[in-house]
Amino acid sequence: MFKWALIFAVIALVAAILGFGGIAGTAAGIAKILFFVGLALVALFVILGTAAAKKVT
Repeated sequence: MFKWALIFAVIALVAAILGFGGIAGTAAGIAKILFFVGLALVALFVILGTAAAKKVT
């Protein structure tokens, strides 16, 4: 997830430098969404992993 967010962020930067504002804005929006989805998944898996570890021990 974070890999794709970084790829879209780079695409947004390159598009912004070249003057493609619409593409840059869209790519930046996609990068932001992917980053926060990835962050939410990391938090979810940490919580689930902690809960599973407490059940096992």
